[in-house]
Amino acid sequence: MADDPNVFVAPEIPSYAAAPGVGIIDFPSLPEGTSIETISFSATDGAGSRGVLYTRGGEKGVVCISHPRGDMSRHYSIPMILESGFAAYAHQCRGLNNDVDCIHEKLLLDLAGGLSYLKHERGYEKLILLGNSGGGSLFCFYQQQAGLAPADRLKDTPAGDPVDLMIEMPKADAIILLGTHPGEGLFMLDGIDPSVVDEADPLSVDPALDMYNPANGFRLPPEPSTYSQEFLERYRAGQRARVARLDARAKGWIAEQQRYQAMIDASDFGQLPVEEQIYLTRKAVTGHYMIIYRTEANPAYCDLSLKAWQSTRKVGSIIGPRPDKLNYSDGGFARYITPRAWLSSWSGLSSRASIVETMRSIDVPVLYVSYTGDGGCFPVDNRAELDASPSTDKTLHFIDAEHYGRPLPERAKALALISDWLKPRF
Repeated sequence: MADDPNVFVAPEIPSYAAAPGVGIIDFPSLPEGTSIETISFSATDGAGSRGVLYTRGGEKGVVCISHPRGDMSRHYSIPMILESGFAAYAHQCRGLNNDVDCIHEKLLLDLAGGLSYLKHERGYEKLILLGNSGGGSLFCFYQQQAGLAPADRLKDTPAGDPVDLMIEMPKADAIILLGTHPGEGLFMLDGIDPSVVDEADPLSVDPALDMYNPANGFRLPPEPSTYSQEFLERYRAGQRARVARLDARAKGWIAEQQRYQAMIDASDFGQLPVEEQIYLTRKAVTGHYMIIYRTEANPAYCDLSLKAWQSTRKVGSIIGPRPDKLNYSDGGFARYITPRAWLSSWSGLSSRASIVETMRSIDVPVLYVSYTGDGGCFPVDNRAELDASPSTDKTLHFIDAEHYGRPLPERAKALALISDWLKPRF
């Protein structure tokens, strides 16, 4: 390692980090002698999830990887973890590949089951959490709650539904954050398009709040845009206002359903005419879905002077180089979602999975590996999040890679940094 702690000289690129034709977060091969075991769980609320455990034998510590919806079972860090002398465990939460009804508070139940198993049934002495992208805010949320006395933990979701966290939640011994954003809700708050004037019309637009309007400073990519401070202030206020409107809609639908649920739970429900019982029951069980259009609209995607500290990114987002097109495309974050999932996961005003908040209570060793070429997760945010931690052992390194750790030589640097950080501590 060079004298500058932010500069790392990579070793020869290992085969597991450099094979072509592999998915963007996958590994192409595993170290010789690796055993793979799939483990199924039922959380304390009865929901099922599973984990994939990789071992070579004799490990005393395990590095755990997870994500609110993504499949981390072939994450590119796993071979490095094994070669560093640790077991690797990827937990696939109940909303695998589908966050339509993703409730972060319930995901904590999944993680608690997996980590308790690793500690008690498998005997691992050290539990280390590795959060990549949205996995970072999930793990920090877990660690925050695990560090509290059971009676002091959250008792409900942002929708007001009860959640029982008075269970065993093993506290991790360290946290590694790799290419993370501040949390799905804050990520959405920065990226939602405030120029939408009709939530039912994906083409509705207020030109004065449209970051893709040339009159406001937009230039076609790859040319960078330049937005005025006055526009940005109006834009950010518009984003908060839109999220607040969506929160109000979500809470209204939930409250309506809860009113009908209270009616069918009432003691005199069975005395009502059958036709009325059927009507009330249908109202009580019928849910709504929210369609959130245009969520690829963070001005920092196009104006490189924003979020510029340590950034080496180009115009674009983590999805692609043309956010102006992607903002109107079929896909997108939180496109189709339940009101409860919106409030818990994607609302920047209601979600509790915010790293800068949860980090305030995380006092174990923390390693941040920040990708400077990332189009959606910015080093300046990582710096602020790490500063919030009271830990006396916290480290931030920068790697010149995009969100998925490419190019591969830079990914190899990131993996070597993590290995060098892990081994002397555990």
